[in-house]
Amino acid sequence: MNTAGHSEATARRGLELNPFRGLRYDPDRVGSLASVTSPPYDVVVRPDGVHHLQSADPHNIVRLILPEAGTPSARTEQAADTLRRWLDEGILTADPDPGLYMYEQCDGDGMLQRGLIGALRVSEPTEGVVLPHEDVMPPVVADRAALMRATRANLEPLLLTYRGDGAAAEIVERTADRPPLLATTTEDGYRHRLWSITDPAELSLIQSDLAHRQALIADGHHRWATYRRLRAEHPSPSPWDHGLVLLVDTARYPLRVRAIHRLLHRLPVADALAAVDGLFRVRRLDVTLAEAQEALADASCAGNAFLLAGDGVFHLLDRPDPDLLARTIPADRPAAWRSLDATVLHAALLDHVWHIPEDSPAHIAYIHDSAATVEKAERDGGTAVLLHPVREEVVRDLARQGVTMPRKSTSFGPKPASGLVLRALEL
Repeated sequence: MNTAGHSEATARRGLELNPFRGLRYDPDRVGSLASVTSPPYDVVVRPDGVHHLQSADPHNIVRLILPEAGTPSARTEQAADTLRRWLDEGILTADPDPGLYMYEQCDGDGMLQRGLIGALRVSEPTEGVVLPHEDVMPPVVADRAALMRATRANLEPLLLTYRGDGAAAEIVERTADRPPLLATTTEDGYRHRLWSITDPAELSLIQSDLAHRQALIADGHHRWATYRRLRAEHPSPSPWDHGLVLLVDTARYPLRVRAIHRLLHRLPVADALAAVDGLFRVRRLDVTLAEAQEALADASCAGNAFLLAGDGVFHLLDRPDPDLLARTIPADRPAAWRSLDATVLHAALLDHVWHIPEDSPAHIAYIHDSAATVEKAERDGGTAVLLHPVREEVVRDLARQGVTMPRKSTSFGPKPASGLVLRALEL
């Protein structure tokens, strides 16, 4: 843990977002732009999610970000071969001029997000420029690094947020009045539009505005750690000095923050409940998922609380035993960290009560969708653990203190669709 802290005023170098020649699908060579997109690689949650996306179009981006060959080396080789073939066949083509890309998403409920996609200088956490707030799992970083080495490409942008409300935000809003490069609506109902910003004066204003900013990693901690690993492997200067990001000014466009839930594959609900007897108050809720989550939100106002599911009903855990917390939660962390639901879940429940290794895919899965988590638990005989989301200001404050939250603690959204623009390192 790094407790030095990173205030915005002390950051020596700010965000350096550079133009690049984006790779984009030729709309005349694919069924539709919507049919070649995908959610980010780590949120394809349907049991048949990859096959569903593959069947939408033979050139869906999921064939690059989640190749399905039998071994890790075969998967990365398959992705590299597929990318080369699509480039040779003109399925993917490079834009003629380097630029930053303005990306817009909106849903049917009035949620609007706009941000800038560019090649961001990769920095270390000690620089205080890009702030992580979650730990990462080394096997996932190794997997993403192998994929990027093989393809020599950033296949999807990770999501960063900053608070600026300056010149960059003004240019983003002006850009939205121009005709976009592309516009499409995906099956989840989101509308996506993309513009290219190539004017030197506008690029200069954006870069000057961002030069004094710092950003929070909202989604993509493993990919950012991958960028850092690959930069360290290649002598600078090199294309690996930068990584593809979407940068959103949350002063203008606040994100939604949701929880990421846990699915415990080998722990039946009855065993989970027996183990917490006397350590938490447990209440059975024979209600709908929405009603159970309302009860969870109410209970979370008073302290740590969790929903367990998988046996056809919900079980609300709250009021943890203070002695359990005292002997399992590290005492050398800030109070805000010690009181996080994710902290209590990982340090007290997973480690000491249920004895579940947090980095073992055979024992635990991290799922963004609450209904999917419950469904999988009921089908497989495991336990779903549903969490209440953390407020963005808590995440940002901890990150500025240099304190990382337990892995997969938050889900910021909406997340950018993968497949709208890629970055090839050779261009």
